[in-house]
Parts: sequence; C-alpha cells; structure tokens
Amino acid sequence: MASARSEAVADAAIAVLADQGVRGLTHRAVDNAAGLPIGSTSNHARTRAALLKLALVRLAAVEADDYTLAFDAPAPVPAGSADSSAENLIDVVTHALVVSLTTGRQTTLARFELALEASRRPELRQLYSHLGWKFQLAMVDLLARAGSRAPVADAHMLMSACEGILFYWLVGSGSAQAADQTEIRHRVRGLVHMLVDGHGGN
Repeated sequence: MASARSEAVADAAIAVLADQGVRGLTHRAVDNAAGLPIGSTSNHARTRAALLKLALVRLAAVEADDYTLAFDAPAPVPAGSADSSAENLIDVVTHALVVSLTTGRQTTLARFELALEASRRPELRQLYSHLGWKFQLAMVDLLARAGSRAPVADAHMLMSACEGILFYWLVGSGSAQAADQTEIRHRVRGLVHMLVDGHGGN
C-alpha cells in the first residue's frame, strides 16, 4: 500500500503532467509542486521511468475512485428490459465523461500525456494497458446487459469514441467552450443505440 508521502508525490507528478506536459516532468518540478524539500521525489522514484510509473499507477487509482459509482454494475434486470439497461449505460458513460472533463480534468490531461509517452516506452504501454483493462471489463458487462450481441467489440468501439469526445473538449476544437452535458449525453445516446440496436460490433 502506498504511503501518504508517496501518494502526495504521485499527485504532484500528475499535476505537473497536466500543467507542463511530459517534458516538464522532472524530480525538481514534482518536489516544488508537492511543496517538499528538493530531493524528496527521488526517495520514491529514483529514475524518470520510475516517476512515470508512479504517476500512472496513482492516476489509475484516482480514476477508479472517481468512477466507482458510475461503473458499479447494476443489479440483474428482468428479461426483456434491455432498454432500461441501455439507459443505464448511457447514464454511466455520460457521467464518466462529464467527470473526466470537469472535476477530473487535470487527471484526464495527465492521462493523455502518459498515453503519448507510453507510445514511446513499451514498458509503460504494457502497464497503461493493464491498468485500463478493468474499465474495459466494466464496459463489456454494461453493454452485454444493454443487449449488445458483441459486447467485447462494442466496448472497444465505445471506449474509442469516448476518447475522441474527451480529446475534442479538452484539447480539440471544442476546448474553447465548457463541456456541455446535454450534448455529451446526446452523443453517447447515439453511440449506444448504434451499437446495441445496429449491432455495431458484428
């Protein structure tokens, strides 16, 4: 279990990633962001690779906490009630996206930075993919409950689309305006019904 000091260092690393990007992630920058004496970060992550890993593991834990309620699988539903499960899926995904764009904005920006860095570091990519797997499993389960005929393939498609929505509002052409929850829900609804009703993964 991570110590409080280690978590503080990791949280500071996430803040630096969000504010300054990967290039700005140095041990000194993290020390300053955490308000710790110079050299403190090195006690928890001696190398840059270790610092990136520390930030990624903590980021996954923070996002898991943010989405715990949203991604809790609903109680089993009666046969023939796939429509209500589809609405639940729409609620879950919309909530997760809104959190990522508002209270979790810093974490999402840091995750994008780490995703780019992972494309250059195989060991980080492996960890990034592993930590994201539980979100994938939750999405597969929710899609299956909503009536998807190919929940695994549909989960890939839905999560890819969600990443696009996040990119649009965080750094794309939509970043000049505040995230619109109504618009996000409209997009999610269209995606879910395309997959569930149109059998998008088949």
